[in-house]
Amino acid sequence: MGVFDVVGPVMIGPSSSHTAGAARIGLMAREILKDEPKKAVITVYGSFAKTYKGHGTDRALVAGLLGFSADDVRLRTSFAIAADQGLAIEFHRSDEEVDHPNTVRIAMTGASGRKMEVLGVSLGGGKIEIREINGAEVALNGEEHTLITVHRDQPGIIAQATTVLAIGHINVSNMRVFRSAKNETAVMIVCTDSPVPNEIVHMIQNITAIESVVTLLPL
Repeated sequence: MGVFDVVGPVMIGPSSSHTAGAARIGLMAREILKDEPKKAVITVYGSFAKTYKGHGTDRALVAGLLGFSADDVRLRTSFAIAADQGLAIEFHRSDEEVDHPNTVRIAMTGASGRKMEVLGVSLGGGKIEIREINGAEVALNGEEHTLITVHRDQPGIIAQATTVLAIGHINVSNMRVFRSAKNETAVMIVCTDSPVPNEIVHMIQNITAIESVVTLLPL
């Protein structure tokens, strides 16, 4: 256990789970979108739904979507900044039972029209996990260099992608593949020891059946 597991992260707001974690979820959602968000429909569940205004969860989520970290003083005025930047925000509370009390779903539309939906949970101490991307089950904590592909589930796709990474001398620390059903949409999450260069990303994007590729830096 490290010191941040005891005292929590440096942050603005009263709660590492409800504020710092929420800001990190919003920030990771923005990174996954890979576009400037212009609309976000945010649905909060469990304890997030009960206390999101009092603990600043709503402002933290919006701050993350704007690209602000948990310790950025602009978190306090994130709604006003979002309005100035043309980011439309819509909040909903849900009574639906979820696996984790600090759960949020964010459906985003970017400036280019790109759409993305993520479901994330705040685990405490500022730690988070993204558990769904566009309805596909995933497990993503944002603590490593990460490459994410969305592709059609068919033989050879994973082998081709990892071969390209090997060509680029990118060392893989771990990899997981999630799919909605056989021969349907699959999501591959590859954590690496170093950033994946743009030329390698483009080579992977050109693999038949891969629909999109996103790279993430550690948050």
